[in-house]
Amino acid sequence: MSDLDDDELRELRLTARGFFGKYSDEPAVRSAMESDVGFDRTLWTAMADQLGLQGLLVPEKFGGTGFGFKHLQIVMEEMGRALVCAPYLSSAVLGVSALLASSDDERCADLLPRIADGTSIAAVAFTDRRGHWVAAGDDVRARADGGGWTLTGSRPYVIDGAAADVVLVAAATDDGPGLFAVDSASRGYSALPVQTLDLTRRQANVTFDDTDATAIGTIGAADAYLSHALNAALASLAAEQVGGARRLMEMSVEYAQVREQFGRPIGSFQAIKHKCADMLVEVESSTSAAYAACAAIEEGSEETALLCSLAKAYCSEAYSHVAAENIQIHGGIGFTWEHPAHLYFRRAKSTEMLFGTPAYHRERMLKELGL
Repeated sequence: MSDLDDDELRELRLTARGFFGKYSDEPAVRSAMESDVGFDRTLWTAMADQLGLQGLLVPEKFGGTGFGFKHLQIVMEEMGRALVCAPYLSSAVLGVSALLASSDDERCADLLPRIADGTSIAAVAFTDRRGHWVAAGDDVRARADGGGWTLTGSRPYVIDGAAADVVLVAAATDDGPGLFAVDSASRGYSALPVQTLDLTRRQANVTFDDTDATAIGTIGAADAYLSHALNAALASLAAEQVGGARRLMEMSVEYAQVREQFGRPIGSFQAIKHKCADMLVEVESSTSAAYAACAAIEEGSEETALLCSLAKAYCSEAYSHVAAENIQIHGGIGFTWEHPAHLYFRRAKSTEMLFGTPAYHRERMLKELGL
C-alpha cells in the first residue's frame, strides 16, 4: 500500500468517525432502534449524499465510487464502533456483492445505481429453515411463468427484510438454484419482523406466494453468487466486530482510570490490568484477522473463503469476550439499561451467530484446507 493510500484511508477513517459521532451517538442509536423501521432514514440518506458510503463497492459505471474493500473495511469498523443502525450490511455489502458476482449487466444497471444513491434498500434471502446460509434447498421454489418467473415459499432470518425495497432470493429450479430479484411491493410478498437479541439490526421472515420475480445471472449458478456475497459479508462483519471491540476496550480503560475503590483507581489493581491487557491482545489479533480477510477479497485470493471464516470465528469470540469483560469492569452500572455496555454485548452475541457460529466456520476452514 502506498503512502497516498495510507493518507486516504486515514482521512476516510477520520471523516467516518466524525460523521457517525455526529449522526449516530448513543441517543440517536437508541431512538433508531426503538423506531418502527429500526433505523434513521435521515442518516441513511446523509450516508449516501454526503459520503457516498452505499456505493463503495459499486463500480463507477453503475453509479458508485468503486473504491473496494480497503475503504469498506474502514467504514465497517467505524460503523461497528458507533453501533450504527442502518441496513448497510444487507444492502451495500450482501446485495451489491451478489449482484456483481452474477455479472448480469442488465440487472446491475437496473438495481445498483439505486442502491448506491440510497434510494433503494436491498436484502438477500438465502437462509434455510435450519438457519444455514446456503442457496441450495427447496424452501423457495421458482416456476417459469411465460416470459418471467414466480416464487413460492419462505426464507427466515432475512437481515433488514422488512425494510427492503428489493429482495434477492435464492430459489430452487429444475436446473439448480437460481438468484431472483423481487420488488417488495409485488403481490404475494410479505415480510414479518422477528424479535432479535440485537435491537440495532432487524431481521424478518419473508414469504412468497406466486410472487413475480426477475432472474439474475445464470439459472443454476446461485451457489457461486451467494458464496461470493457471503465471503464479503463475513469480512465486513469481522471489521464491524473489530470496531465495536476496540471501542469497548477504550471504554473499559477510560472507566478504570476514573472509578475509584479503596481510595485508588480500579485500573491500578492487577486483576483489572490483566483484563485490559487481554482485551488489547484480542482486539489487535482481531484487527489482523479482519484485515487479512478483506485483503484476500480485494486481491481475489484463492484463500478468501479460508481467511473469511478464520476472521469470522476469531473476531466473533473476541468481540463477545471483550463485551463481557467490559461489563465486568464497569460493575453494577454495566448491567443497567441506561449504560451502553449491554447494547454492544447484544451486538457481539448476535454477530457471533450471524452467518454461522465460530464452530461452523472452523469446520468450513477444515474443508477449505482439505482436511
